[in-house]
Amino acid sequence: MASLLIFVTLLHLITLAVLFIATMEKSWWVWQGTENSDLWYNCRFDNETEAWFCATSQETEWLQAVQVLMVLSVVFSSISFLIFLGQLFTMSKGGLFYLTGICQAFAGLSTFTAVLIYTLHNKEILQDSRELSLGHFGYCFFLAWVCVPLLLCSGIMYIHLRKRE
Repeated sequence: MASLLIFVTLLHLITLAVLFIATMEKSWWVWQGTENSDLWYNCRFDNETEAWFCATSQETEWLQAVQVLMVLSVVFSSISFLIFLGQLFTMSKGGLFYLTGICQAFAGLSTFTAVLIYTLHNKEILQDSRELSLGHFGYCFFLAWVCVPLLLCSGIMYIHLRKRE
């Protein structure tokens, strides 16, 4: 039981860290390594000064939806972890971690919805940027996709996890 509890806790913390990185880092769309775009900024690398110049992304309804859903998933996953810690010390023997699992599953569904919107509407989201055919999805986009099954699996594991002495 102790090893399962440690595994679930580590999985939750790792997933939360990866989800936070996917939300805050600047590589959701990349053009040849010299320009990239994320949920918040469009950045360009200047070879003369060897520095990145970033401007706020043009706010579209689709981008705002992705931003809100990714932030919401980080909040749900954080609240889920805090609820888990509270339940771990206050729940009676034999209790199930339903609330923790449901919050974690909502985080997974929020992330899934955000990444799906970005996948289907990246032309509208990146409308003020360069030609999309010259670019590709960045690593933060893929990290967000990796978080989806991890969040859902950990949510299911929490729902089936029973507190024992």
